Amino acid sequence: MAPKKQAGSSTPAASSAATSAKTTGPSPSASAVSLSPNSNVQEIVIHIWQQYIAKTPQRTLLLDAFMGFLVLVGVVQFLYCVLAGNYPFNAFLSGFCAAVGQFVLTASLRMQTSDPTSETKTPSKGKTGKANTAEDEAFSSVSPERAFADYVFGSIILHFFCINFIN
Repeated sequence: MAPKKQAGSSTPAASSAATSAKTTGPSPSASAVSLSPNSNVQEIVIHIWQQYIAKTPQRTLLLDAFMGFLVLVGVVQFLYCVLAGNYPFNAFLSGFCAAVGQFVLTASLRMQTSDPTSETKTPSKGKTGKANTAEDEAFSSVSPERAFADYVFGSIILHFFCINFIN
């Protein structure tokens, strides 16, 4: 939706200058300009984090947060096994494999639903060495709904096996 014109400005350039003057804080491109090849590690990490937060879609951020949670769950289970012992080893193995398996399934979902605009638009070559046609591209792309359905189905199968492995 286009911003409303102010009564005092008669040209679009004047209204855009007035709206840009109202914004506070540095723009994301301003931080990119301040980053130099001689920047220290902390500045580079902060710049990468800011670009990640600014340019990553909300769905991908949510998947990344869930993947971080799964890593934390796997580490806690492993530390518990090392510190407290692994008497019901089937239970530890089942829980740890569930965390790792869910991480792998979530990573697959993230790859399938990520924005493909970062890829180059050159035609890729298949097994035959020839450039892929539009028909090949249609079969290789998966809709986000189909990817999520595959994710749910894989998760159900994974947890079915993990629950049965506990015995």
